[in-house]
Amino acid sequence: MSTGSSVAWNMPNRLNFLTVVPMFHCNGWCYPWTVPMLNGRTICLRNIDIKKIFELIDKYEVTHFGGAPIVLNMITGAPESDKKKLKQKVYVLTAGAPPPSIIFKKMRALGFEVMHVYGLTETYGHVTQCAWNDEWNKFDEEKQNEIKARQGVRYPNTEGVVVLDPETMKEVPKDGKTIGEIMIRGNVVMKGYFKDKDATDKAMKDGWFHSGDLAVMHPDGYVKIQDRSKDIIISGGENISSIEIENTLSKHPSVSIAAVVAKPDEKWGEVPCAFIEMVKDKPVSEKELIDFCKETLAGFKVPKKVVFCDLPKTSTGKIQKFELRKQV
Repeated sequence: MSTGSSVAWNMPNRLNFLTVVPMFHCNGWCYPWTVPMLNGRTICLRNIDIKKIFELIDKYEVTHFGGAPIVLNMITGAPESDKKKLKQKVYVLTAGAPPPSIIFKKMRALGFEVMHVYGLTETYGHVTQCAWNDEWNKFDEEKQNEIKARQGVRYPNTEGVVVLDPETMKEVPKDGKTIGEIMIRGNVVMKGYFKDKDATDKAMKDGWFHSGDLAVMHPDGYVKIQDRSKDIIISGGENISSIEIENTLSKHPSVSIAAVVAKPDEKWGEVPCAFIEMVKDKPVSEKELIDFCKETLAGFKVPKKVVFCDLPKTSTGKIQKFELRKQV
């Protein structure tokens, strides 16, 4: 991952790297190898403190750092008193959860250039990147941000990343619509789960690592995650992507973070339920958010219930959807 990242992310020699991701995370334990390889400097951060992040960027002329989308959300939503104007462009790598497209717009406005990557602990970190094509520069900002939210194409040191039908093990058509599972192989993939042959055999069936991430393949060969297999909502026989609804909700000016899970329903089996962390001092009602979703989403995708709360998160900033599922 160290060598793959340096090429994929165009990391130069003598960079100043701010470590935001904890070292128990695959992102956090790989970059301590990358930075010395590039004769760079690592600036350490004990915990996620947005004011401190801006101060360290300013003091040490930080050029690069990585963080989950929720960390970027904290940066863009920080009070003006905590922010400092950037002296130069800062390159940011985001991974760990599919980012809402609006986050790219908000980060760019502050002077950050965000690249989206994808991987798992089982693949030793990042294996794909949303590598940018120059012809996309002519698209409007919303379209560009939608593309940046894709998981992209494989890293230079990744042998294979495909979207397959898990039943037939055939590649899905490159139509941006047909859902399959992301599968990966190569010498960056783990040998197996420790002392768990059953889980290993299941994950490595037919010579591919089965990620559990459901995705589509676009005509240009770029992968876009639709959901984790356990997070897809099946309502009245229709498959609904929780990520699509979260992306829509995140565009509302009063929404800081959105998480959507399946809520049991007598008639439809399951319906979408949204959990919302609001932007401070920007109140919004359940009806307003449901009406906002109705403007762009098909009726069956619109959340049937909205809950306002502080979302449960891991120490790396991933939202604990299993806790939300317990609540509904």
